Amino acid sequence: MIGFLRFLGILNAGVWLGAAIFFSLGAGPAIFSQETQNLLGPKNYPYFSGAIAQIVIARYFRLQIVCCFLALVHVLAEWLYCGKSPRKVRLALLAGLVGISLIGDYWLQPKLKELHTIKYSVSATPEKRKAADQSFHAWHGISQSVNLLMLAGLTLYLWRLANPPDEPRFLDAGKFRG
Repeated sequence: MIGFLRFLGILNAGVWLGAAIFFSLGAGPAIFSQETQNLLGPKNYPYFSGAIAQIVIARYFRLQIVCCFLALVHVLAEWLYCGKSPRKVRLALLAGLVGISLIGDYWLQPKLKELHTIKYSVSATPEKRKAADQSFHAWHGISQSVNLLMLAGLTLYLWRLANPPDEPRFLDAGKFRG
């Protein structure tokens, strides 16, 4: 059972990291590629590529939240089944990943969506659209930095799960008493 539990934790972390890599290096760049621009046309491309990206990002963050929940359940299951408390480093790393996921889903993504809407709104004044465009670029840079931090954290988390530190080989002195 311990091996199966460990396998589930590694599988979850692998899916989580794989989704982050696919989004960052595959899906995200594809939305803003020349092929997408040719498909949508130069007039429609700026708005619709961003709108499509917002839809994909929302799904990506939902997947991250599910993986966070599964990782927390895994830590709890290990603690209950094996009786060993989680290591502080691993727990802190997981807490950071959960925090980054929640920030991305409930703060960054809605802000970027709002700014994208204002940026291309017909009813907004040109000054407001320009301000939204400048703000969008700043927030997008923050979002990319957070995504890079998430990739690094997920890589480290998967590594820590797949290569746990060696347990001490010494027994407690109380075990030898009669």
